[in-house]
Amino acid sequence: MPVSHVSLAEPIDLPPPFTLVRLRESGDAFAHACRIAPESGAGTLVYVGRFDLAEFAVVLEPAEPLRSARRALYAGMVALTDALRAYAPPSQPIAIGWPDAVRINGGLVGGGRMGWPSAAIEEEPPPWLVFGAMIRTVAMNDDEPGVHPLASALDQEGFGEAGAAQITESFARHLMLAFDGWQADGFDGVAREYLSRMPRERQTIQRIDDHGDLLTRRIGAGAIERGDLVQALAAPSWLDPVRGGPRL
Repeated sequence: MPVSHVSLAEPIDLPPPFTLVRLRESGDAFAHACRIAPESGAGTLVYVGRFDLAEFAVVLEPAEPLRSARRALYAGMVALTDALRAYAPPSQPIAIGWPDAVRINGGLVGGGRMGWPSAAIEEEPPPWLVFGAMIRTVAMNDDEPGVHPLASALDQEGFGEAGAAQITESFARHLMLAFDGWQADGFDGVAREYLSRMPRERQTIQRIDDHGDLLTRRIGAGAIERGDLVQALAAPSWLDPVRGGPRL
């Protein structure tokens, strides 16, 4: 039986605010979500039925200006790593590489990305945002172990039967929690959760500003290093555009 038939048959249980849109294995969840976002509305979750990847994208409709609304990326990354933690073996290190990469035990498994209308104005709420994600669930290459030491997959990290559907369901639930916390207590809580998942650098203090930029100050140094979020999101750090999946 073709893999796509198996993936498409698997039920996905999403919380009530979400509306599921399924694509076949050859689909592109992120691109499709960006195309349908103007009509489909907030909570639309596009899912691609694949055996080797958890691939999905969700449409958001923020109420704040684009300049600050892009911080939704951080909520998405917190939800994505929480979704993985729910199925991870005990004490398995799951880390975020700023701003968009997810690594397990140091191996790249995928990440998130953010899209918005090209004509959107920085000082006005955008009509939509899309947070998309890919997580490599199964290592499909035929290379010997150790050939790609910087890459990994869930099946190589002891995640058992956790596949695309389970990760997608878990993400949806944790995204609701992340946005509920943001609404109740402000963005600072989301920022703390996100920063706690980044590898810690000694003698540094980091924070995320109102525009989503990462500010790093080294203790004893006066200068502050700025990571520009918009520039970083222009090309996902984890994505191999030729392979159409996470880098090896």
